[in-house]
Amino acid sequence: MQQVVQEVRTGKTGVREIPAPVAAAGQVVVATAASLVSAGTERYVVELARKSLIGKARERPDHVRRVLQKLKSDGLVTTAQQVMAKLDEPMPLGYSSAGVILECGRGVQEYKPGDRVATAGPHAGVVSVGRNLVALIPDGVTFEQAAYTSVASIGLEGVRLARATLGERVLVIGLGLIGQICVALLKAQGCRVFGTDIDPAKLELAKTFGADAVGLGSPRQAVRDFAGAQGVDAVVITAATQSNEPIEFAAEVTRQKGRIVLVGVVGLNLPRAPFFLKELEFTVSSSLGPGRMDPSYEEKGVDYPFGHVRWTSQRNMGAILDLIAQGKLPVEKLTTHRFPIAQAAEAYDLITSDAPVLGAVLTYPDAPAAPSRRIELRSPRAVGSSELGVSLIGAGNYARLVMMPAFAKLGPVRWRGLSTARGLNAEHSGRKMDFDFATTEVDELFNDPGTRAVFVATRHDLHADLVIRALRAGKHVFVEKPLCITEEELARVKETVESLGRDCPMLMVGFNRRFAPALDRVRGFFSDVGARTVSFRFAPGAIPGNAWPQDEDIGGGRIVGEACHAIDACVALQGSGPVKVYAESVAMNPGLETTDDQVFITIRHANGGVSNVSYQAGGDRAGPVERIEVFGGGRTAVIDEWDDVSLWKGERRTDEKAHKDKGHAAGFKAFVEAVRQGGPWPISWEETYGTARATLMTVRSLREGLPVTLDGDGE
Repeated sequence: MQQVVQEVRTGKTGVREIPAPVAAAGQVVVATAASLVSAGTERYVVELARKSLIGKARERPDHVRRVLQKLKSDGLVTTAQQVMAKLDEPMPLGYSSAGVILECGRGVQEYKPGDRVATAGPHAGVVSVGRNLVALIPDGVTFEQAAYTSVASIGLEGVRLARATLGERVLVIGLGLIGQICVALLKAQGCRVFGTDIDPAKLELAKTFGADAVGLGSPRQAVRDFAGAQGVDAVVITAATQSNEPIEFAAEVTRQKGRIVLVGVVGLNLPRAPFFLKELEFTVSSSLGPGRMDPSYEEKGVDYPFGHVRWTSQRNMGAILDLIAQGKLPVEKLTTHRFPIAQAAEAYDLITSDAPVLGAVLTYPDAPAAPSRRIELRSPRAVGSSELGVSLIGAGNYARLVMMPAFAKLGPVRWRGLSTARGLNAEHSGRKMDFDFATTEVDELFNDPGTRAVFVATRHDLHADLVIRALRAGKHVFVEKPLCITEEELARVKETVESLGRDCPMLMVGFNRRFAPALDRVRGFFSDVGARTVSFRFAPGAIPGNAWPQDEDIGGGRIVGEACHAIDACVALQGSGPVKVYAESVAMNPGLETTDDQVFITIRHANGGVSNVSYQAGGDRAGPVERIEVFGGGRTAVIDEWDDVSLWKGERRTDEKAHKDKGHAAGFKAFVEAVRQGGPWPISWEETYGTARATLMTVRSLREGLPVTLDGDGE
């Protein structure tokens, strides 16, 4: 299928052939019939991408600040790699489309294949959209009309925030695509509407949408004549300009205690005097309405209660479609241009020119009943006898910037299939990293005879299931930490490994720190010492409470998703599995979003040793992150930031450098050599299972407030 993308680094807008998406839980897959180019929002994105690097930086100073912060914490090389990787990612364009449902994901019961729907999906032949960003198209409404739904919902949310009621006088500043829609919506609820724009042609069009009066530019006197001495009740600003004039104009002509809503993008130097004297309300409207940009709403399909949030993004979409069906919102009059998707680049050249454009609609060929979820990226050939056939699931920064470059240095590797949830990512990363094929269907990898090993680098909630499927398909597996995020998942992985027995392919979790030169040096230093104590301070910095790693359903939380590194390092240093864990975290206070990322974990090992993990996200991001101290047998060792290693014995100190090597390359090498040559797993199953179980029991200890004792099969 085809998808419209914007290349951020080069500024090129084009159409790519990518594999079609699958219907994840809570999502529907839709064959697109028509989509609308937003001449305002998308023009801004395209023009920004076409600027030089300096121009991009000037336009987005917030991104520059983030880069500078990363420079301080991660250094120049790492920051430069990640910035260039981000610039190299193609950006999908579009967010307002309509089509026919092909498939419904698990849990979706309100829609069926064959339903005609409007979606907040991108410009692509087939899209996967969350159930809460889909609305049924009424009979009599065409796909082209329905393609306006998401864009029109933006205007509707602005009108709702203006709280304009029957008989009120409202000013609309900016009569582009959304401005015209706002005029029609305000008229539909009985308001008197005055519209302004700098284009005379748009003034005339606004009259056909019901505007009672119009004016060129900022006609202050004309608006006063229209509204009376008191001024307009509300203003909806849909203009796109860097000028502060729309705000100043609105403040001057609005009545006392009136409302001003910004839907567009304008200068925001609010003039204090009129806002103070009149006690004006000012609101910036957020896209389609409540739920937009909320991961729980968009991705998990968790709706807001009807009685508490009457008008969500989805319910706004439904209201727009009802108005179109009633003939009260004649969006068809806004269509000025039509392009087949293959010629989408011409549409973007048009909207970024001075040509008069309002509604540019993209049309699509009929989608096949079963769109292809695999595309070939290079001419097929058999995997050579000396090559290790490897497939990858997930293509985030870690996979692209750390994992793959390291593997490329480990002898002949043949990159077979790359699977990601989004076809665009699979196609772009697969082509860039020289894979044989790209797919959105993981079974393509498991069924591929040329794939000997599978690497899993997805979100954490998918790890256990993918590991089990890969092992049962006879593939060796390298899975990024964690192995799983629930006790039930761990039990299923354990059952799979044990049931396959001697025929079980190799399974390795990406616990790189146990392969770090510094840790290996300290482990050897204590090789003839029995019981010892280990203290691991891990202070990675805070992340927002709504970030996916904090979500226990997706990321497992930061203990399961990241503190597991420290727990495994302690297991490696002790050379003994955990038998008991106890954890305490800080108490909740108004300044915290979560408490699990500020915790002390005590671990008793089978050999009598004790470890303590101090996992702290409450410090400054620029502060020290990782420090390990080991004591026993009259010896002391310290690893500081994986760079400095200090060893004390017989009252003498030895200092060594480890060059910030966290063991990534050595861990990958151990896995590849074991796959090629056979022999024991680089991390035994017993230690892999023990670390996973101790990590999960740490969370249980926090919840129950008690120590948890472990044995091989449970508590």
